[in-house]
Amino acid sequence: MSDIRLPSSGFYEAFRRECLTAVRNRSELFNPLIFFLSIIMFVPLGVSPDAKALAPIAPGMIWIVALLALLLSLDKVFQSDYEDGCLEQMLLSGQSMYLVVIAKVLAHWCFTGLLLTLLSPVLGLMMALPGEAYIALMASLLLGTGALSFIGAVGAALTVSLRRGGLLLSLIIIPLYVPVLIFGTSAVRSAALGDPWTGPLAVVAAMCLCAMMLAPLAVVGALKISLEN
Repeated sequence: MSDIRLPSSGFYEAFRRECLTAVRNRSELFNPLIFFLSIIMFVPLGVSPDAKALAPIAPGMIWIVALLALLLSLDKVFQSDYEDGCLEQMLLSGQSMYLVVIAKVLAHWCFTGLLLTLLSPVLGLMMALPGEAYIALMASLLLGTGALSFIGAVGAALTVSLRRGGLLLSLIIIPLYVPVLIFGTSAVRSAALGDPWTGPLAVVAAMCLCAMMLAPLAVVGALKISLEN
């Protein structure tokens, strides 16, 4: 359960509070990582252990599994605060909810997207990803998972008041994830083929920046609507 004490000194306190909450809930913390690792481990068994068969599908497979792993944990971003009434207190306290939302989403990304990014070279090795693509893989996941976390937070805010909002959250968010998936995969695939990959990566970076600036505004509005209902 979340700590009832509210962030009192802006972004840093809100971020610190979310990190402490995530560390306390270790089981929920490792679920996306276990899912990510498990699926990638089963791909060579289900497709073929041959590197020639795995290498072409490695960029897309790693990115798709990373997307699904993030999706698993999205409904927890605001859920605990909603259940214990902390979220309503935040909205009524007069503090900057824009900064609070950014802090919560960044904390979620640090314990999901960042860890997935750090784990990705191991999974790339398991999927026989060419060595030239590892930098592109990590760079695209670093930026792409950030965009996915902020975009996904909008759906999490819209469904926070629903008891079983996971399916609805997926239906809302997955279409918005498609551009990030396309350009993230394209960057890794281009690097694996020896082609220039900074162009698709720049698009992913732009989407990440736009999501970081605009998504918190949508999240604040969605939380107010959810709490009014």
